[in-house]
Amino acid sequence: MALKNTFLFQILKYGSVVCGSPRSGRAATAAILGRSPFRCYYNNAGEPRSRGGAGGTSHARVVDLRSDTVTKPGPAMRQAMAEAEVGDDVMGEDPTVNDLQQTAADLFGMEAAIFVPSGTMSNLIAVMVHCRERGDEMIVGDLSHLHIYEQGGSAQLAGVHSTTVTTLPDGTFDLKQLEAKIRHGYPDPHYPRSRLICVENTHNIQGGRVLPLPFLQEVRALADQYGVSLHMDGARVMNAAVAQEVPPSTILQHTHTVSVCLSKGLGCPVGTVLAGPRDFISKALRCRKALGGGMRQAGILAAAGRFSLENMIGRLVEDHRNAKTFALALLDCKPPLFAVDVSAVETNILRFALQDSTMTPQEFCTRMSEVGEDEEAALGQGVQVLMYPHFGNSVRAVWHLGISSEDTRLAIQKMRFVASRYFTGIRH
Repeated sequence: MALKNTFLFQILKYGSVVCGSPRSGRAATAAILGRSPFRCYYNNAGEPRSRGGAGGTSHARVVDLRSDTVTKPGPAMRQAMAEAEVGDDVMGEDPTVNDLQQTAADLFGMEAAIFVPSGTMSNLIAVMVHCRERGDEMIVGDLSHLHIYEQGGSAQLAGVHSTTVTTLPDGTFDLKQLEAKIRHGYPDPHYPRSRLICVENTHNIQGGRVLPLPFLQEVRALADQYGVSLHMDGARVMNAAVAQEVPPSTILQHTHTVSVCLSKGLGCPVGTVLAGPRDFISKALRCRKALGGGMRQAGILAAAGRFSLENMIGRLVEDHRNAKTFALALLDCKPPLFAVDVSAVETNILRFALQDSTMTPQEFCTRMSEVGEDEEAALGQGVQVLMYPHFGNSVRAVWHLGISSEDTRLAIQKMRFVASRYFTGIRH
């Protein structure tokens, strides 16, 4: 209870995220940021080019917006890790791991939790526990991380079949379509058995969108009606909680289980927490061992996770503000090179498109990552801004604890410089 109160205090301390009002051109933006026939989600176009690697040079400032996974532990977190009391976690004897698991379970409103090396493993364990028989089926969004980015592990390793529903722009899906995907013919030998529905909050590909609480409530009602489980890939659910100004337990009351990453916006070097009913976690422990996720003196890592849950949640609002600030700057850029729906920028992930087809997202990301002599002369310093070309012919940028408001200002300055030089080149 004390940690839940601390969570609310942090939100009040840091303030709330103010969602932008709808701007003109939203329909055009949606069209530009729509679906693409090409499954090219990431490539190396956002890597630093001309100045010697991710660290840049002594006179080039690097603003790394590729992902919130690039965060590094600060001095206080490192101290907590160095001083952690440890034991053999496979034997259940690491006190710091045990404390992290109890802290997370209490914060999430779940009976129990387990510390896992990665979010991909955590989601796979959840699928394995919920879908106990080979040929069981889960229903996922067609643009979900679990479906696209996790190598089909549910089929490859767990023998679980996936069927998809169409992911809508806000990360939700149509409930009638969802209901139609639930199989009713088991044990008819022709069909798999529907066992699990998976949702993602916040939604990665759709730009960090926060799932509305009424939507989650309705999905849970459907799951209960048909006797299937509901798992949330909550890699960034703490961002969702901050954006909605509620404790995470308010969101997670509508799910049976959740996977929460500690190594993204919360700033830990490693780790994810999987939470749910006690019996579920008991089975998850066996699956974790089978997948090679049983670590020994893992308290060194768990100490970072415990620190993040106690100290790093409230500051997520800063990332949301910085993302919104950059989005507004894109919209106000002269010349008007970018399309962005500012009202859809709800958390720390920003997707935007280039309205001029003669510059591709790959080319834009390359120019943002390069530093030329003319830039240093014009701006007084070199700035390398790292981003990824992304789904639907868009660019993706992610804010995190390593990016300050000053970094955001420099990224805006670089964006304007690239846009002005690009149009100058076209005119000549």
